[in-house]
Amino acid sequence: MDPHLDPKQTARLIQHLKDRMEQLPPKLKTAAKYVIDNPGDFGLDTVRVSARKTGISANGFVRLAQHLGYDSFESFRAPFRAALTTQRDADLGQDWLDRMADQGPASALQAAAARNQINITSRSLRLMTAERTQAIVDALLSARRSYVTATRSSYALAYYFHYVGRMALPSLELVPRHMGAALDDLLDIGPDDCLIALTFAPYSAGTIQALRLAGARGARVILISDSEVIAPGLRTDHVLAVAAGSLHPFGAVGGAMAVLECLLTHLIAAGGEDALSRIAAYDALRQDSGAYWSGPKLPRAGG
Repeated sequence: MDPHLDPKQTARLIQHLKDRMEQLPPKLKTAAKYVIDNPGDFGLDTVRVSARKTGISANGFVRLAQHLGYDSFESFRAPFRAALTTQRDADLGQDWLDRMADQGPASALQAAAARNQINITSRSLRLMTAERTQAIVDALLSARRSYVTATRSSYALAYYFHYVGRMALPSLELVPRHMGAALDDLLDIGPDDCLIALTFAPYSAGTIQALRLAGARGARVILISDSEVIAPGLRTDHVLAVAAGSLHPFGAVGGAMAVLECLLTHLIAAGGEDALSRIAAYDALRQDSGAYWSGPKLPRAGG
């Protein structure tokens, strides 16, 4: 394999797959969609692993390669693998941002926005030490009930954390559950419970009230915020401070999302086989109930 293979070849090949999608037989269409959606995994995995992930035979990927004019599966995968293993220093660092910044106003803004996201994510993950993370996981696993709360834009983060986290931690509850206040759902919180609260400047009065109630009741309190000190009179047991600076008037949530993803990884790992079984059961239920779209053709964009 040539380590200096043109990295643009991968992008051209993905576009070629998109252009040919409607002409492909159903099984080859499934294989092509997987390649388009997961170019990194496709470049790393063997044909058998790709087949297992998609539920089609390994021969389906071989046939796709042949359909596109390649003499083997490996030659089809080569551009994707080369894009991951390139030895060009410029492709491994952030020189691409410098090059982008010189290509006009829109490119300059995109380069600045991308660099900001990289920086806040990196800083947030550096602050999330293994010791802090393990202490938080231990608190969640040992609690009778664990609550996660947030409001306004932060509620989307809390919702996602609960959506995934409850599969590893069945005692996890999202508050507020409906259109009420978080306090309505924390009436019975006590010393055996745990509260995770997410809030970013300007801080939510409702979230601060929930934090104060949990602290007063002796519950363990975990704060995920852009500051360790958000209001007077708050008692916290664990704090994950995340960077939230942005180039627009609202705080950026990319750093917080990265921290939550890492925390979910720890929770699922700690849940072991029980967590994996619950995840499989959730997936099977969704499949059986028709929650996921499936059909002979990909959906078309439009009204």
